[in-house]
Amino acid sequence: MAKGYWIARVDVTDPDGYQAYVKANAEAFRKFGARFIVRGGQFEAPEGTPRARNIILEFADYVTAVACYQSAEYQAAKALRIGKGVADIVIIEGYDGVQP
Repeated sequence: MAKGYWIARVDVTDPDGYQAYVKANAEAFRKFGARFIVRGGQFEAPEGTPRARNIILEFADYVTAVACYQSAEYQAAKALRIGKGVADIVIIEGYDGVQP
């Protein structure tokens, strides 16, 4: 079964306020078994419009990734993020098929 992922791109506008979101989202991420694949770090953006932070979270499967986002725990954390930055989040199913 293919894993599920969150791909998030974030511009933080209030770093101190954003920390409350980071602390709160850990509860949902633990509950749903999330694992950070990418959490900030050096990057290049050869195409498109980048954001300052890039995050990839891995989940056991797509259903779990969606359930985490929809959970009461994550929605409470998300409320703390509002007004502290701008985020694009995509929840996507991984690929287990044939590779080139």
